[in-house]
Amino acid sequence: MSLEPEKKIAVLESFIAKQGAYADVRLENFARMSGGVSHEMWSFDATLGGTAGRNSRKLVLRLDPTHEQTYTGRWGEFMVMRAAYREGIPVPEVLWLCEDSALLGGPFFIMEFVNGETIARRLLRDECYVQARERVAEQMAEILARIHRIDVRRHGLEFLPAPAHSAAREEVFRYQEIYRQFSADDPHPVLELAIRWLLEHHPRSEMRGVVHGDYRLGNVVYGPEGVRAILDFEGAHVGDPMEDVGWIMLRPWRYGEEHKPVAGLASREAFYAAYERASGIPVDPETVRFWEIFGNFRWAVITMRDGRAYSQWRPPSIELASIGRRTAESELELLNLIG
Repeated sequence: MSLEPEKKIAVLESFIAKQGAYADVRLENFARMSGGVSHEMWSFDATLGGTAGRNSRKLVLRLDPTHEQTYTGRWGEFMVMRAAYREGIPVPEVLWLCEDSALLGGPFFIMEFVNGETIARRLLRDECYVQARERVAEQMAEILARIHRIDVRRHGLEFLPAPAHSAAREEVFRYQEIYRQFSADDPHPVLELAIRWLLEHHPRSEMRGVVHGDYRLGNVVYGPEGVRAILDFEGAHVGDPMEDVGWIMLRPWRYGEEHKPVAGLASREAFYAAYERASGIPVDPETVRFWEIFGNFRWAVITMRDGRAYSQWRPPSIELASIGRRTAESELELLNLIG
């Protein structure tokens, strides 16, 4: 069930009034935002009236109408973002959470709207972002170090998935299990090779920290001055922080800027140096290489899953179809990296 915008507005006005103890709530300019396959994003202007007077805020609704299972769930993402915000990390302030699917057809939360751009290619191409292009990679390294330092106990994040033993092996096993759902009738020898390589070459010594899980330029709000906010913590978990460092190196996130492996913006060495300055932790390139290979295996499995989902999605999603055709790209990259 996904309600029409007019009904969503009525439900949200009542919900916000109760959550914030407001006598009067008015929502205007309710508009669907781009991005997101398994969830909906809506922006709106809220006028909130209470005993202290009236104030206006631009807000965002993040809704899961499909009930798709994520690593943390919508509640978990809300809690991690709240912890990050309290630590001064640039994320939108999360305000209210609802896990009752009866209201809007799925769990949701409401957060502040951060003005800026989210289309990665514009940062790499548009003239107005010349200065930002020089800053964003270093800013992302510094922010990532701060995410990795979030204190799980201090912020009540003990619920986050955490490895019992080796984070690397357990992540490989997790995505191997997803891959096995498709491999019986759609075998991929390159992915079999990748699984074997990953299990034979996993890091023997691992750090622990809060891992963002999808740290790339596509989940950054930026302006001409650089990074304004980090988005999309639904894949957050406890693991090896180098998983995030490897993920940002993937070729699909370079947007054609092959000589700059970090999001099409910087060299590996420059990103490592910025992360080391911010975290005080030396980066082992071989460990990052493992996580980059794992990231390509993971992305290949995601493309297979989304390709299957395309035929079942209603209405059909062009984005799922376009992602589903990209498995071969990851297989070629895996051969190059492993070779």
